[in-house]
Amino acid sequence: MTESGQTERLATQAATGDRSALAELWRSHRRWTAAVLLAHAPRGAEIDDLLQEVALRIVRSISTLDEAARFQPWLRSIALNVARSAGRRQSVGDRILRPLRDADEEIPDRVEVRRQSARTESARVLEHVLRLDPDYREPLLLKGVEGVSQRRIAEILGVPVTTVETRLARARRMLRQELEREDEPTPRLASREALR
Repeated sequence: MTESGQTERLATQAATGDRSALAELWRSHRRWTAAVLLAHAPRGAEIDDLLQEVALRIVRSISTLDEAARFQPWLRSIALNVARSAGRRQSVGDRILRPLRDADEEIPDRVEVRRQSARTESARVLEHVLRLDPDYREPLLLKGVEGVSQRRIAEILGVPVTTVETRLARARRMLRQELEREDEPTPRLASREALR
């Protein structure tokens, strides 16, 4: 049975109340959902917390799924709504907590210092990926992190496969350009002696 056939079978069973099918469906789509959340959630959002929120919404509303074949787009819309809600909450929290954070900036955060010193090449790349427009970021994360096929990404996003191919090519090119730009040595300023 194909992956999409397996997903459709499990979604049908889960929609009729089969808890073990629902658990299997979540296990098989959890990492995929994390990639969608990572593409759309605000910076600094706890992906594990957002995953729990998505799982809770699935449990509450799986019975409303009309077409089992549309499970992944349905799940994606839930993940997008959770990511957007997190963005709104973060925006409100930032406005409320900004004065406190400004006061704390004088004291170095040890965790942040450690995090910066332990930064790896993959973290640097991911940082640039997260700066991409969501139209490019999401297919790139689904393909690169989750290994989802271009055909399946097209089905999930509701766009032609050629659009996915174009977005992936552009995303990779933009990412490569940003990384190369960051790696370029900064030009040295001429000394006053050399200018005379």
